[in-house]
Amino acid sequence: MTIVQWLLLPAFVQVAWVTALGIRMGRARVRVARAGQVRLKDIALNSSAWPEEVRKLSNNYDNQFQLPLLFFALLPLMILLVKVDWFSVALAWVFVASRIVHSLVHTGRNAVVRRFQVFLFGFATLATLWAWFALRLYVIG
Repeated sequence: MTIVQWLLLPAFVQVAWVTALGIRMGRARVRVARAGQVRLKDIALNSSAWPEEVRKLSNNYDNQFQLPLLFFALLPLMILLVKVDWFSVALAWVFVASRIVHSLVHTGRNAVVRRFQVFLFGFATLATLWAWFALRLYVIG
C-alpha cells in the first residue's frame, strides 16, 4: 500500500464507524417507537422525548459530524499538496481511535469526565495533525 492509502484507511474506518452508529441509532429509534415508548408527534420537532438510551446514541452520532469535519477537511489538503508522511498517518489513526473510544464511553456508561478526557485527547491529536501539516507546508517542506 502507498502512504496515501495508509492515510485514507483511518478515514474509511471512521466512515464505517459512523455508519454502524447510524444503523444502531436507527434501530433503537424504531424499536422504541414500535414499543409505544414515544409518540411520533412528540419527537417531530424536539428530540428530548426520546428515552435516554436513544438520546445518547443520537447525540454521539451528531458528535461524529463535528470534530471529524476538521479531520476530513485536512486529508485532501495533505494529499493534494503532497505532505503525507508516516507521522501524519500515525496521528490519523490515533485520532480515529479516539473517536471510537469516545463513542464507546458516550453510548455506554456515559462517564462525562472520562468522555471529556477522551474528547480532549482526540482534539489535541487533531490539532497536532493540523500543526504538523502547517509545519510541513510552510517550514519543513
